[in-house]
Amino acid sequence: MEVMRHLYFMLFLEGIAQQQLMKAVPQANVGFSKAMSAGWIYIEKKNGMTLAFRKVDNIIDEVQNNLLKLQKSRENEVSQQIKLELKKRKLLQEVKIKSYKIGKGPDFTTSHIKQETDLTPEMIFSSSWKEKTFKPYNFNALGIAPDCGHRHPLMKVKNEFREIFLAMGFSEMATNNYVESSFWNFDALFQPQQHPARDQHDTFFVSDPQSALDFPMDYLERVKQVHSVGGYGSQGYQCDWKLDEAKKNLLRTHTTAVSARMLYALAQQEKFTPTKYFSIDKVFRNETLDATHLAEFHQIEGVIADYGLTLGDLIGTLHQFFNKLGITKLRFKPAYNPYTEPSMEIFSYHEGLKKWVEIGNSGMFRPEMLLPMGLPDNVSVIAWGLSLERPTMIKYKIDNIRELVGHKVNLNMVYSNPICRIEK
Repeated sequence: MEVMRHLYFMLFLEGIAQQQLMKAVPQANVGFSKAMSAGWIYIEKKNGMTLAFRKVDNIIDEVQNNLLKLQKSRENEVSQQIKLELKKRKLLQEVKIKSYKIGKGPDFTTSHIKQETDLTPEMIFSSSWKEKTFKPYNFNALGIAPDCGHRHPLMKVKNEFREIFLAMGFSEMATNNYVESSFWNFDALFQPQQHPARDQHDTFFVSDPQSALDFPMDYLERVKQVHSVGGYGSQGYQCDWKLDEAKKNLLRTHTTAVSARMLYALAQQEKFTPTKYFSIDKVFRNETLDATHLAEFHQIEGVIADYGLTLGDLIGTLHQFFNKLGITKLRFKPAYNPYTEPSMEIFSYHEGLKKWVEIGNSGMFRPEMLLPMGLPDNVSVIAWGLSLERPTMIKYKIDNIRELVGHKVNLNMVYSNPICRIEK
């Protein structure tokens, strides 16, 4: 506005060149068009020059007048369009003022009456509740969180796997013996005594008691025979088999030791009955600890014993089992295990990583393992296993296994993690 006034008073009766006016007044470009539209000045070309002249003798500052009207609460005299223009020019600001009218309500009192929060038996017996004022219930309040235990994510996923096995008709094996003899952990599985996995670098051996004493001796002799000189159509390992090595106690390295005990007990029955077993429990290995490996972890194992089972039965069962986990894309790769032949590694396509990842191991137990137990010749046993920690980490999006197990676990994660639901 000051630029417009300055421009107006710079003009003489005979006019002034527009170019000269622009140089004489700072920010003239801003005010010149405004003064033209307000009808204060006009331009005219003479002798090849553009001259600016006064159009009125006196100027009226409409902007100032409108602002004064608004200041005096006469906003009805100012059009909405002018108000919007003043807001754009930041000359006008709209401020909302809230006011409150306070008065006496229906419950107004000058004395304080304590409101009761609980209806007690004494109030009911004495009928004093009729004279009491009760505080209204707030049904939107969260209330006090119950002080109770919380299931660890591993236990939630374990329960889901257990439900899948039970739905498929499997029976759960007793796995409460963490300490196992080398005989059941290795020898009964046709794993040679010279195998590197039996070395202390991979196994935790127990110092007290150092040795196991109770064995089914007739079965032990058959295992010794098939290891050292062969039998049941096998050449064995043709090596010296030592009883002292088989007696060594250790922390079991796999739950397949439990499967061996169960299959031996099955073989002692008068008549063989086709059976399906499963187990989910801890195993122990002398591993180097890192983001994906523990020395103590859980193994999931499934075992089926029946007449005439083939590799096709194993593959079909694996598809059925993993389909219940929501895993539909499977591949199988030949592998080696001392106690299974053929053996297969199980791979699944990971949509997030866009590649195939190993998710388990499987195979058919060797005759050298089954026949010394006393199982019939035409009985086959298929089995597979995987860890519990890896699917739990995937389910709950945990990258470091030490955030799932150990002294660094965040207890809030245990308290707040959701219920595990696997698509079955």
